[in-house]
Amino acid sequence: MARNVSSGSNVYRQIIPTEGRVSERTFTYRPLHPRAHLKGQLDLDFGVQGKSRNGFRDPAFADNKAQPIHRWVPWIAGFSSQFVEDCFDTFLKHKKRSTKPCVLDPFAGVGTTLVRALLSGFNTVGFEINPYAALASKVKLTSPKINLTKLETCCQDYRKPAVQSGCSIGARKPADFRSRIPFFSPHVEEQVLTFFGFLNTIADPDIADIFRIAFGSVMVSFSNYTYEPSLSSRPGAGKPLIEDADVHSSILAKVQEMIIDIRWVREEIARLGSVGEGRIYNLDFMESRALMPAGSVDLMVTSPPYMNNYHYVRNTRPQLFWLSLISSPKDLRQLEEANFGKYWQTVRESDPLDLTFKNTALSRIVDQLRETRRDKGAYGGPGWANYVATYFNDCYRFMRTLRHALARGGVGVIVIGNSIIQGHEIKTDLIAGDIAQQVGLELEGVQCIRTKRVGASITKSAVRRGQANSSTLYESAVIVRKK
Repeated sequence: MARNVSSGSNVYRQIIPTEGRVSERTFTYRPLHPRAHLKGQLDLDFGVQGKSRNGFRDPAFADNKAQPIHRWVPWIAGFSSQFVEDCFDTFLKHKKRSTKPCVLDPFAGVGTTLVRALLSGFNTVGFEINPYAALASKVKLTSPKINLTKLETCCQDYRKPAVQSGCSIGARKPADFRSRIPFFSPHVEEQVLTFFGFLNTIADPDIADIFRIAFGSVMVSFSNYTYEPSLSSRPGAGKPLIEDADVHSSILAKVQEMIIDIRWVREEIARLGSVGEGRIYNLDFMESRALMPAGSVDLMVTSPPYMNNYHYVRNTRPQLFWLSLISSPKDLRQLEEANFGKYWQTVRESDPLDLTFKNTALSRIVDQLRETRRDKGAYGGPGWANYVATYFNDCYRFMRTLRHALARGGVGVIVIGNSIIQGHEIKTDLIAGDIAQQVGLELEGVQCIRTKRVGASITKSAVRRGQANSSTLYESAVIVRKK
């Protein structure tokens, strides 16, 4: 990293993956300081033939909908498998395959980084606090070893009229699951309970998990709820209730898609001749030191929850309850309180929360937030100031844990977006880069990779918007390295 002391600007390498080689350019932005007010400017005005202007392909998770394995579970967060491939090409191409580099995703979601690493011949480890997402990752990682003969036999058994006629032995709806309107209409729920009656007969736990994830991925489609993108009732979104649906056909279609993809991944493994080993922990990465030896990670590619208050836990609440991954509202609250950055709802009523690290510009924004719409109490600036402080305190804890896990020369790629809260734009990417340097990591670059993303409807809602702000939401890749 070069530093231009006389001008007060930082100059970082711009790393550009191209066909068969890696080239470098430089870009400059002003460092964070009280008068900068977090308005660092990135000079990224160039392009590479055959690539996006910043060197990485579109990171949007939506691209995974057409990719084998990745398409199994819809997920609003995360990034595309193509983006992960670009990170591998850029940062791991020089590594000897005989040493099998270790790839980490501390916010694994439904396993995009982990699956791509496995198929690239790398060892990989992930952490995911949401039990449903962790289960999806686990199923993807273990799917190449599934006994397809047994799985197809289970599909045949599930198709039998006797099974689909209403046999729901041992199946009960989750006692503590509540929704404003019935989540399933009566005839739909009858079929759902029949499915769970059949699920109880599957002896092989890995095959049972295939069916569980198949159900979890399609259950909202035949429910009276919808993702808009947050989970909402269909009437609230202007859609009719679903009085009836062919639940069994929906689940079987998803399982058949999974079987096709498992065959494909086995062909890929045979073609490549080797495959990595993958692990997923349903744990908080910040509590991972006993599981992650110091200096064991060569590359981390991740996307932590954004500071947009999108409720990852509540939006998977139906899957969590119906798949018996939680059993009570108390379990749900514990997940919310342990989630990275918390949620506005969990910290808004607390006494004023301070930053646990130094950043004068961010402290100024937090102070300004506390004075915004004070008449609204916790629903105004004071509550949102607590949310912002909590989020960045967790960013600081994350960076410290990442520094422990990275090997010398190891790289971390963090996809993160800016936020607009109560009318204040917060450049989360630049603050994250500053935090990385404070904990002893080297900041290699901050690359703007997308200038339009989901989230505007959240940050501009009546409660959150405060004064008008014309800033654009964007995503960046914050690239750090352990010296």
